[in-house]
Amino acid sequence: MTIRETFLAAAQKRILMTDGAFGTEIQNWKLTEADYAGTLALAKDQKGNNDILALTKPEVPEKITQDYLDAGSDMVSTNTFSANRISQADYAAEHLVADINIASAQIARRLADAAATKDGRPRFVAGAIGPTNKTLSLSPDVNDPGFREIDFDELTAVYREQCDALIAGGVDFILIETVFDTLNAKAGIMAAMQAADAAGKDVPIMLSMTLTDLSGRNLSGHTVEAFWYAVRHAKPVTIGLNCSFGAEQLRPHVKTLSAICDALIMVYPNAGLPNELGAYDELPEETARLVRQWAEDGQVNVLGGCCGSTPAHIAAIAEAVRDLPPRAIPKPPVRTALAGLEPMYIAA
Repeated sequence: MTIRETFLAAAQKRILMTDGAFGTEIQNWKLTEADYAGTLALAKDQKGNNDILALTKPEVPEKITQDYLDAGSDMVSTNTFSANRISQADYAAEHLVADINIASAQIARRLADAAATKDGRPRFVAGAIGPTNKTLSLSPDVNDPGFREIDFDELTAVYREQCDALIAGGVDFILIETVFDTLNAKAGIMAAMQAADAAGKDVPIMLSMTLTDLSGRNLSGHTVEAFWYAVRHAKPVTIGLNCSFGAEQLRPHVKTLSAICDALIMVYPNAGLPNELGAYDELPEETARLVRQWAEDGQVNVLGGCCGSTPAHIAAIAEAVRDLPPRAIPKPPVRTALAGLEPMYIAA
């Protein structure tokens, strides 16, 4: 079977688990500038450059990934959210983009394969691609609404470099996550498809939108319905929501997306809302209780956690949904559905 078929077959049997946050877990290590910088002798400080740890302190992403696998994750993601040329420019590490992505993918691949060999249960690796700090849809200059810092072809090339390296490192999927700008996601989709074609293999795409307000829109203004209709041509193996808010605030939007998508639904919310210090106080049992309601309502296929979530959160969620069946993929009526900021339907 292809990796897509293997993943879909596993998802038919039970609700699958992805992993949780990397950033907040890395913070717990209390790393110093020397830990981040290693012996690379880069021109800028590296503290906070979590992605580069795959090169300078690989035991950190290795331990975090192993902890998530031990907690019950069926899929782990690479620690590469900002491992692209745009984001790494902040650290004068643009030339290391390929090395970071390959090393991160190899860490996740090795640990996932070892876990699968140990108990016979398939494990999967998603190559994580973040949105960068640039947006194709919005101007950063309020006095010049037509100005853009980057164009579509440039961003596609940035993503292509990352996708090529992740695939070379052995990922199963390309996960385009925390999508705040739908056009950015389309650049990522094009790059992922080009990279898969160049590698001569099927590398399914996963898409995950992030909402910026409780009305259910991302920063570029798209509703969850409009987002789906804008990207469904990519035939993603999963689509869903991550980050944004806690599970309680995402509830109506998960319900909406679940009803219209003929793909698996993957949701990994924050561990509640941050407190006044930016920390996340929601206990694993509370997160598990909230996401179990999605499972009880037949709305999800893959669950995990985003900001503030820990291996304990993943273990609690896995236990909470263990006895519940996965969402049955619906067969929406065949009709023309177009996407502006909101969907538009054309009757037959």
